[in-house]
Amino acid sequence: MNIQLKPKSKNLINKKFVTILSLLTTLLYFQPSSGRNFFSSKNTSVQTDSLKIKVDSAATKILRETGAPGASVAVVEHGKIVFTHAYGNAKLNPSVAATTEMRYAIGSISKQFTASCILLLEQKGKLSLNDPISKWLPDLTQANDVTVREILSHTSGYQDFWPQDYSPPLMLKPMPPQEILNRWAKKPLDFEPGTKWQYSNTNYVIAAQIVEKITHEPFFKFLSDKILKPLDLSSAVNFDKGKLTSKDPTGYTQYGLGPLRPALEEGAGWMAGAGELAMTPHDLAKWDISMIDENLLSPKSYKQLETEALLKNGVGTNYGLGVQIRMMNGHRMIYHSGEVSGFTAFNAVFPDDSAAVVVLTNQDASPAAGAIGEKISHLLFKTQDAETAMRTEQARKIFSGLQKGTINRSLFTDDANFYFNEQALKDFHTSLDTLGEPQSFVQIGERHRGGMLERAFRVEFNNITLRVWTYQMPDGKLEQYQIAPQPSL
Repeated sequence: MNIQLKPKSKNLINKKFVTILSLLTTLLYFQPSSGRNFFSSKNTSVQTDSLKIKVDSAATKILRETGAPGASVAVVEHGKIVFTHAYGNAKLNPSVAATTEMRYAIGSISKQFTASCILLLEQKGKLSLNDPISKWLPDLTQANDVTVREILSHTSGYQDFWPQDYSPPLMLKPMPPQEILNRWAKKPLDFEPGTKWQYSNTNYVIAAQIVEKITHEPFFKFLSDKILKPLDLSSAVNFDKGKLTSKDPTGYTQYGLGPLRPALEEGAGWMAGAGELAMTPHDLAKWDISMIDENLLSPKSYKQLETEALLKNGVGTNYGLGVQIRMMNGHRMIYHSGEVSGFTAFNAVFPDDSAAVVVLTNQDASPAAGAIGEKISHLLFKTQDAETAMRTEQARKIFSGLQKGTINRSLFTDDANFYFNEQALKDFHTSLDTLGEPQSFVQIGERHRGGMLERAFRVEFNNITLRVWTYQMPDGKLEQYQIAPQPSL
């Protein structure tokens, strides 16, 4: 799979990376750095009701806008599942409403489970992440040069067996994992190990085969015995070995802007280790809680799982072992998206905040899961304070003044007044005056920086959306007032 949004896809998870990264852009830049959750430990029922109302509104709106048939959601706050709900339809013609008891394929979110199997084996002294894979799979290309760590961090160089944005005919037929390796992992490497990051499902087929070589049992049995059963993830099934039941959702696809149609299913074997799991959002949230509580792996293993892999030249990859890693303005975020034929998924864990968001949907190549997940993540953290209304009105009045080429200099520091020289005011006037009155002017985030409070605002007009951001000194004066175009998500 390539890392981009496409009109139609049946590939595994990483195809949603760019979609989710785009949807999270606002969050990554405009969030408070305090690390405090939106809800306190008091008045929990009232706060959960408030969250439910907001999530209901967001999910319903996004499903309507994207046309996705249904979504199932779980939210973790303070290390507990505080909310689960399903929206829309699990099946069409005839219509069957989605429920939270239904299982959805989670695609490449499965990769963090595979990485955890490897880490459990390392804890038992059965392998080291720095071992060459030639110890178990000597016939693969440059097996002596590729380490287990490079397999799990997508820095191995092995070619991805599924870069297409659709399911080729071959993938509709069963394919044993060893045959996948024979076809793709014996080709020349796409790059020397450790020199680049490139998403490849082949890596995780290799990882699953290493587990089988060491344990002398089927990969899914080890996964089930060591992870799924201990965590009581009772709904989890091996989607790679068979269809979901008639009680679970139907997966859909869409050609262009046409009607939703049942998606073709991949043959057995293709997703082993790379995207084989299906489960309820409640059980995926339980997995997230285990990451927050660190109650399955050792602290050392969790650190390895969640630490960004570096290339040999020292450049970061924003990827750990089966998980994407980012800071969301002071909030550490461990996340991944997932996609297989007919399904997309979003899973984000905020370990230091004891929070997580799960969104599972039953349409491939749809932005719905990422959009709903982004919105819920946004709701979990504060973007406003007691002065928000007053400062928003102040920012609006300053904007109106700049449209006329004037400012109230008493609101600004000496540095800011220096910035707003005669030429600057002329340019603000000529470039903003024709826009007229904004349709909306709202604060979308705040954070501390350089001893000041930064506030960000979204200003919408008919044909353009602008971003305004200010730096507020402790005495209330503004050190900065900037305006720039806001790219569409």
